[in-house]
Amino acid sequence: MSEILLDARGLTCPLPVLKANRMLRGLPPGARLRVIATDLASVADFQAFCRETGHALIAFGEEGGTLSFVIRRRPDPDATPADAPHTA
Repeated sequence: MSEILLDARGLTCPLPVLKANRMLRGLPPGARLRVIATDLASVADFQAFCRETGHALIAFGEEGGTLSFVIRRRPDPDATPADAPHTA
């Protein structure tokens, strides 16, 4: 699956998470968003954000002072699984 990229380098807390949240709202369930950031507070911010919203932080790392986060958008809370029994 492809990823959408959000470049949040140079932005400080809470802007990387706020921009990611806005982008995730427009993506379909299961879509992946890669966020590139330089604010060290982003590590704790994205961990807390994903824990509180139900999105999955599937990868993060740091290279040369640049942080990278991959977030998978959560399923819609009102979505019914395809194999769920239907009631009338």
